[in-house]
Amino acid sequence: LKQQKPRLERRIAGSTNRWRFPRQPFSGDLLGLSQMCKAANIDFDEVLKNPDRLCISQIQKIFPENLKNKTIQSREADVILECLGFKWELHQPQLFQSETLAKLYLMGLARGNANPEKESVKILQAQQPGRSREQRPVKKMILSLKINDPLVTREAFATALKNLYMQEVKICLDDVLGVLAAAHILQFGSLFQRCVTVMMSGLTPSTIKNFYLAGCKYKEEPLTTACEKWMEMNLVPLVGTQIHLRKIPKELLHKVLKSPRLFTFSEFDLLKTLLLWVYLQLNNKTQTFPMYQTVLMFFSSFPKNCAFLDRDVGQNLIPLFLCLRLHSITKGKDLEELRHINFFPESWLVRVTANHYHALENGGDMAHVKDLSTQAVRFGLLFNQEYTTHSKVITLYGFFFEIKGIKHDTTSYSFHMQRIRHTDLECASTVYENTPISLRAERLVTYEIRAQTTVDGKWQEFRTNQITQKFGLAEPSCKSHVRARLFFLISFFCFFSPHLFWDHWLYISSALREKFVRFLKDYHSFKLH
Repeated sequence: LKQQKPRLERRIAGSTNRWRFPRQPFSGDLLGLSQMCKAANIDFDEVLKNPDRLCISQIQKIFPENLKNKTIQSREADVILECLGFKWELHQPQLFQSETLAKLYLMGLARGNANPEKESVKILQAQQPGRSREQRPVKKMILSLKINDPLVTREAFATALKNLYMQEVKICLDDVLGVLAAAHILQFGSLFQRCVTVMMSGLTPSTIKNFYLAGCKYKEEPLTTACEKWMEMNLVPLVGTQIHLRKIPKELLHKVLKSPRLFTFSEFDLLKTLLLWVYLQLNNKTQTFPMYQTVLMFFSSFPKNCAFLDRDVGQNLIPLFLCLRLHSITKGKDLEELRHINFFPESWLVRVTANHYHALENGGDMAHVKDLSTQAVRFGLLFNQEYTTHSKVITLYGFFFEIKGIKHDTTSYSFHMQRIRHTDLECASTVYENTPISLRAERLVTYEIRAQTTVDGKWQEFRTNQITQKFGLAEPSCKSHVRARLFFLISFFCFFSPHLFWDHWLYISSALREKFVRFLKDYHSFKLH
């Protein structure tokens, strides 16, 4: 007769006759197991996949906290761990802080005992305070652990093991990646979280890449989120001025460019940073940070018959540049520069030109802008702690605004935006010679003010809602709502009533009028072609 495999039986377990497993590793019914996991604060699904987790958790509760954190000098080691070509001497109470070492230890006990869990419990109970010192000698166990991760050096692994015996061991920023990798392999949860905290507080242009990739590798969402937020604030003012810009992963850069919280002084500053990043990707042997003129010469050197983004080398970069708000670049000099470097497809430039044409034709109305969070014109102001006041003048379709920050005391700052007259500008005849000026008394503006600062090492954002306000030229209507914060980013778009005529505009020089006529002719020629 063919022997049949034993079938799972229905056994009585309590008054409800619940289903239970007849053999190890689950000696009780499923409902009882679920209740046990809930009491031990362990995920039930994880226990079903990995029964050792429940056993390890039960053993960890047997010995007191002061025993597992106490440096043991009076006893010889119970375990010798062979790892990374070195032998590490360890003690039993400390082993169970690491799930990996605990599993190895239980497997070692299983080789010579029918019930390794009970055997380990007896040994640990015998080591508790108040027990008799005359205990049976414990034979040293030799365990072996293979590590193939190149980040885990002997020094990093030693630091990880040291944390089994001591609390709050200092972790250097230079070694934190290796310690993090070692903690992950050892499944040493508390140490892993300490490493994450150190990394989140140690973000710099030189560390951002490796820390972000580590967060992605270990699926540590708080770390990746912290990296993204740090980049949103520092891409343009800090990272964009150093050679470390080359190391920024494309995936991270794309996420940051799509974020509505991205800080930039202006859209053209963001464009320059992105052009520098592309240049560094294509010239990976460059050891020094390039001048912007060098970047312009590089892209201008390509044949004029095809824009850079239309070439094979530029096709995969299009998603990055689609995140830019090119309609926010309004200065004639900057627009000429875009055309000169032959970087963007002609259809993109024609669309930007058309948007400017229609906005000027309608007295400043930005009819093409529908969503403030994704299309607004962005202007940023960085207020350093040593400043008492700091301001910046911005101009858009003939309207002049000043964004200003004032320091009241060490913890109080206020920021506001106000409309100003063109006659109040210093050196208006030279700096704004080619700038149109609107004579309209009032301007309806939809805007939003964001302030971002670090509090206890973490970025915090303060913001207004979307505000629609009519700006005049005299107080109080010329000033915006005030926000008392530290890191300032303002974005807005303007709209008028649809009927506004050209006689509301004044040009400082006749030369500008001639340039604008040529601009309209060029625009219509683009439409014809």
